[in-house]
Amino acid sequence: MGQVSIGEFYSGPGGLGLATKMAKTKSTNGKVHSFKHIFATDYDLDSCETYKRNVSDKCEVICSDIKKLDLNALPYVDGLLYGFPCNDFSNAGETKGLEGKFGPLYSFGVKYLNLRNPKFFLAENVSGISGANSGNAFAKILSDLNNAGIKGYKLTVHKYRFEEYGIPQARHRFIIIGIRNDLGLTFKVPKPLSKIITCKDALTNPPIPNWALNQELTKQSKQVVERLSYIKPGENAWTADIPHHLQLNVKGAKMSMIYKRLDPKRPSYTVTGSGGGGTHVYHWKENRALTNRERARLQTFPDDFEFVGSKESVRKQIGMAVPVLGAKIILECVLKTLHGISYDSIQSNYDY
Repeated sequence: MGQVSIGEFYSGPGGLGLATKMAKTKSTNGKVHSFKHIFATDYDLDSCETYKRNVSDKCEVICSDIKKLDLNALPYVDGLLYGFPCNDFSNAGETKGLEGKFGPLYSFGVKYLNLRNPKFFLAENVSGISGANSGNAFAKILSDLNNAGIKGYKLTVHKYRFEEYGIPQARHRFIIIGIRNDLGLTFKVPKPLSKIITCKDALTNPPIPNWALNQELTKQSKQVVERLSYIKPGENAWTADIPHHLQLNVKGAKMSMIYKRLDPKRPSYTVTGSGGGGTHVYHWKENRALTNRERARLQTFPDDFEFVGSKESVRKQIGMAVPVLGAKIILECVLKTLHGISYDSIQSNYDY
């Protein structure tokens, strides 16, 4: 098959893109198999610039609203990668699902599958997608993907706990791998790694070099610094013993991540791309939020990966990305599946 050509929708800053550049596998005859980027598209200008600077090589990066993109003009690729927008599926939002502004955007991936019939696709979204619209949204999405194209696709659906794959972050995401039915192949979920990497190890071993970009500190008020001083590693604003004048006056749901310090003995909690005060991920010892470069470490971006844009734009890009090294493991298993190479696997945890 040679190099496996790929295209991306909703490519973001390049979590999946960089993973495909790194992913390689070898047949018993010594032949190396890898991916070749053909195109990537995203609507966010900063994300597109980040992708161009770090991933693109000769890949065409199209910065456009996908609703205005001429899908007929996109070439055939062997594989489509797309982490379709999660805004309407996330438990942190209103979970409008397919009734929201972003929920229906998965359909553009289906349209491309119908047009070009690639050999495989990888789709990614938050764990909350399974419960959106009382479960009907995910059922509709999986049905559309299953029946896409001329031949349809055999789906392997699995909710990955990325901390089980060497990612220093408790990030739980659905990954759907579809292999075109006529190929007669089945993707199997790669077996988790035996080693858990803590957030402290990820951020200090080795230390972040002085030359690394996106390392600006967040300006915090005296009150926030004082509040953090009462919060122990692993605690948040609700579980810590905080003086009354520093407690938060919030009605309703009390999100566990608010002013939550990292536990240095465990992987980080989930790095998010947006949110107000108290959601920036907080150091286990120092009274401060993490820098964007530290957040990028938790997402396993290399230190020489340069994010383009304002500090808040970079935060969004990092939080919305797929962990690079976790994606690399999955994509290498896609290569192995396509080339008939066996690997250690487990049963998928979502029956479809």
